[in-house]
Amino acid sequence: MKTCRRSFVKTMIASPVFSHGSTPQTPAARHDSEFDPWIEVYPAHLRHNVLEVGRRAGGRPILAVIKNNGYGLGLATVAHILEPMPQVAGFAVVKLDEAHTLCDAGIRKPVLCMGPFGGKDLEDAAGRGIRPMIYTPAGTALERIAARLHGTVPIHVCVDTGIGRVGVPFRQAASLVRDLAARKTVVIEGIMMTFTEDPQFDAEQLRRFQSLCSELTSAGVQVGRRHAASSFALFQRPESFLDMVRPGMALFGVYSDTAFRGAAIMSLRPAVALKARVIYTKKLAQGESAGYERAYIAARDVWVATIAVGHADGYPRAAVKGGRVRIRNASYRVIASVSASHTIVEIGPEPRVQVGDIATLFDAEEGSRPEDLSAETGVSVYDLTMHLGALLPRRVL
Repeated sequence: MKTCRRSFVKTMIASPVFSHGSTPQTPAARHDSEFDPWIEVYPAHLRHNVLEVGRRAGGRPILAVIKNNGYGLGLATVAHILEPMPQVAGFAVVKLDEAHTLCDAGIRKPVLCMGPFGGKDLEDAAGRGIRPMIYTPAGTALERIAARLHGTVPIHVCVDTGIGRVGVPFRQAASLVRDLAARKTVVIEGIMMTFTEDPQFDAEQLRRFQSLCSELTSAGVQVGRRHAASSFALFQRPESFLDMVRPGMALFGVYSDTAFRGAAIMSLRPAVALKARVIYTKKLAQGESAGYERAYIAARDVWVATIAVGHADGYPRAAVKGGRVRIRNASYRVIASVSASHTIVEIGPEPRVQVGDIATLFDAEEGSRPEDLSAETGVSVYDLTMHLGALLPRRVL
């Protein structure tokens, strides 16, 4: 019988017992190897970032965007950490399954689902109190659902002010909002838009949105909380904070743009780390190679170390373009090629690391933050967090 790589590593290499933090989202039936990579979540940093966002937003409520598995940290894990904070008014996701997951996890604050709905999906969601994002003439369907539920259906209306993705076009939005607001069993809790993040055009987008909202409120139409500001807008457009802000990445402590990091507007702390262990070390003689297609050829006798993490776990292939890994408080460059489950680093002329040593791919420390890896490799910080393997253990520290 062929032995899988991780089973072979576990049985053939001696190492310390691995017990690092807790895993609230890890089922008891899992059998992770001591050498499998893992993700660390820092609740104190999440809470700090919420306070920073709240300060920047002037005390306005925060609709916390935790889509795509909580930006890689784990959906329910993040929601449970943030829900007790009074600054957080609710949560926003894109996939309907994520909205249901939050309900199943016992989250009580409102959940906005910004993704598409089929007819049955809409009724199921409304029955669980999930707020749908509406931008089509759905008033009649919403009334029928409310009648079957013997209650009201709260919604948010999405207006397209120029991003061209989803949302009722702003020139047609007034009639749709009036129609929805006129239905007694439909409650508009909020009205929203999304910026293109083009500095010149964003101002026009906001003007369109504010003009629409003013027109509606002047006519006595209740539009609920107006929200437009994402993490990007928190740094760029304080005039867009309106009634509520809607950040994602900033809550997870990562600057979405290099310029924001040195702007002294918010002090964000990364709430996530990707770590693994050294599973093998060896000395390459001058001229020997490592990686597919002999991507690395030793210019001299040199020690290298193999780490049990690869692009299937979310560590990018592009890490070979300048990425560095911290082991025993020293930094080593990534060499050869990042394969599905392995990464190789160059140690130097002496064997300074051992099997079982912890390798930090990125964390909250200066020099190894996600933004640092992004700058070294050209990989977006969004890719670094959102592409983290969903099956990796999340360990809350």
